[in-house]
Amino acid sequence: MKKKKKSKIVLLDMSCSILHHGHIRIIKKASKFGKLIISLTIDKDLKKYKKIIPELNFNQRKEIIQSIKFVDKIVPGRYILDQKFLDKHKVDILIQGSDYKKRLFKNKVLTFPRTPNISSSKIRKIAAKNNSKINKKQKYE
Repeated sequence: MKKKKKSKIVLLDMSCSILHHGHIRIIKKASKFGKLIISLTIDKDLKKYKKIIPELNFNQRKEIIQSIKFVDKIVPGRYILDQKFLDKHKVDILIQGSDYKKRLFKNKVLTFPRTPNISSSKIRKIAAKNNSKINKKQKYE
């Protein structure tokens, strides 16, 4: 009788304040390496480190990400990951975007390039600019 190969535990940490195709692409890639856990940044850390109040709170972001077929589990995470967190979740492989390539852990770390020309910050700026244009136009009508 063949012994079934144990699936690797893969962790991808994300803020996902505004979900976009770059997030979906890295989630798809990460899921190919094993059972995918998303460490979703808590709201308090988004405010502290990214200086934003997320458009969607943690539970709303979690609900959306849970509906993605490549995701096996979501855990609340801090903006700054540490080895203790990875050990607690028995992580074999950490997947990260190239904006975090300087982080070092004892686990295997795979770094993928960011999707060009997209980020939640960029979407936020475009939305603010568009709202500003709409408000100015309505003001003069």
